Amino acid sequence: MNKAIVTGHSKGLGAGITAALLAEGFNVLGLSRSALPGFEAGLEQVALDLGDADALAAWLDGGELESFLEGAERALLINNAGLVEPIAPLGRQGAAAIARAVTVNISAALVLADAFAAVSTHLSDRRLAHISSGAGRNAYTGWSVYCATKAALDQHANGVREDALPGMKIESLAPGVLDTGMQSTIRGSSEEDFALRAQFVELKETGALADPGAVGAKIVAHMIGEKFGTETVTDIRSV
Repeated sequence: MNKAIVTGHSKGLGAGITAALLAEGFNVLGLSRSALPGFEAGLEQVALDLGDADALAAWLDGGELESFLEGAERALLINNAGLVEPIAPLGRQGAAAIARAVTVNISAALVLADAFAAVSTHLSDRRLAHISSGAGRNAYTGWSVYCATKAALDQHANGVREDALPGMKIESLAPGVLDTGMQSTIRGSSEEDFALRAQFVELKETGALADPGAVGAKIVAHMIGEKFGTETVTDIRSV
């Protein structure tokens, strides 16, 4: 039996990944603040705010992740949940927004990766994908926090690869520029906070944003394929 855990599964790219996994016959455990409507068979959903470190720790202590993976022959973890905010230059970002971004984008992903590795030692095929970003590899004005958090995922994947855990394959995978709620947030920012705002508005107006369902399907096809893990820091547009 194939099983997968997806964070931020209820919207955007996470919903696309979840739909593709279900189509491939995976049982999916979705972790998100909101539920994904329209799916039932094969999908379990947990209402969990990944910005609440104590809530995540309590959920993991409850043993639900280990129970979900019982009977699995192959297991995937896709750390998809992420926040682009705060969008602002240094000095206007705010303590609470910075802390939440670090918690969701880095801490939750690393904590779940550790827990996944700990409860999947019996599997000979276990795969972990961090959904990263080109922003982790290229600097953008107003995005210093987002850039830093995505770069952290890239380096975490590099470090895990050095651990050479039995049966574990890992990639930090950039999905490209997608037509999601995150893009709406970006377009809703001010020119003062994000000098490149007009470029992202143009991407939407010219239809240059990729469909999250199609990209989600491509990510799943790559994850279950033979080449996953060959390179650690990757971009779905080039695999």
